[in-house]
Amino acid sequence: MRLLLIRHGQTPSNLGHFLDTARPGPGLTDLGLRQAAALPGALAGEDIAALYASTLTRTQLTAAPLAAKRGIEVRIRDGIRELSAGDLEMRADEDAVRQYLTTVFAWSAGDTTRRMPGGEIGTEALARFDAVVAEAARAEEPGTVAFVSHGAAIRVWTAARAQNVTVEFAAEHSLDNTGVVAVEGSPNSGWTALSWAGTVVPPVTASGVADGGPAGRTLPGTELGPTAAHPTT
Repeated sequence: MRLLLIRHGQTPSNLGHFLDTARPGPGLTDLGLRQAAALPGALAGEDIAALYASTLTRTQLTAAPLAAKRGIEVRIRDGIRELSAGDLEMRADEDAVRQYLTTVFAWSAGDTTRRMPGGEIGTEALARFDAVVAEAARAEEPGTVAFVSHGAAIRVWTAARAQNVTVEFAAEHSLDNTGVVAVEGSPNSGWTALSWAGTVVPPVTASGVADGGPAGRTLPGTELGPTAAHPTT
């Protein structure tokens, strides 16, 4: 199964770096609408058979032009919504952003019982995303499946599930609006990242690391570098 994980277009909250994760959330800026309109052309070479979006407004607006161009429906699923900020919702200060990112990337590193203050634990967040992936895999439709989701959700799930992407890489590399992470595999056999925002991700070698790529080192769950300073909700 080939899966495209697409971040939504720009929102007003993105401009202020707010931890804006609650439903239904804001719509898109003028730039975000243009980004959404450009998606069909950017993905013209992809054989997309099924398209999913989260329950947040911004992903559905982003998915709409692609759905119209391909003549397919958008399947709305709560499981691929953004990772909840809980008590940190709508904060943009450095302490809140660091606490949010430290918590969610700790989930990718295996500390899935850690709880977001006033929010969910990693087990819950990853399980709901996994459930939508499993649903798409069961459909056994020919072609590629596309999810229009959210920056933190995509980065954290990919770091947790793709064998050739470490937590450190995902924490240090944000995903711009309408950026795409492509993975392939299955819920049973596991996942391999093919590309991250247009950059090829090397496969894991016999030594267990990706030669020249992002795999090979693990980020401790509580120590995020300064390049992870901004969320991508």
